[in-house]
Amino acid sequence: MPAPKLSLRGRALKYLAAREHSRRELARKLAPHAETPEQVEALLDEFEAKGLLSQARFVESIVHRKAARFGAARIRQELQAHGIDGDAAHDALAALQGTEYDRARAVWQRRFGGQCAATPAERAKQMRFLAGRGFSTEVIRRVVRDEDD
Repeated sequence: MPAPKLSLRGRALKYLAAREHSRRELARKLAPHAETPEQVEALLDEFEAKGLLSQARFVESIVHRKAARFGAARIRQELQAHGIDGDAAHDALAALQGTEYDRARAVWQRRFGGQCAATPAERAKQMRFLAGRGFSTEVIRRVVRDEDD
């Protein structure tokens, strides 16, 4: 016996029960199952009014999941990809700036064992790794050269 087909509302609740979603992301997931785009927008407006869909909670969720592995630049890029701009993103990223050095140092130690680079090529490799993770150049220099505050 096949499973019953979910309504648009049921499908949206199923997605939101699994994790927080941005409005753009949820609209993209629901669009193939809706009869019209207006139907999706109306449902998302209703969910926002009821507090089931929240931009602030989504930002907190992304920051919580990504902060231990990535720098502020990478998290900012992900938030922008999800269509999040404004005060919520700015406040969360400002809070991340204060812990950027500690987070970068922890990532560097996990990846390279906390050993300073012996050669310029190794130092460049470590710096590229941290830059790819979205840490600022000043923080990268301090971490790779093992400079504490």
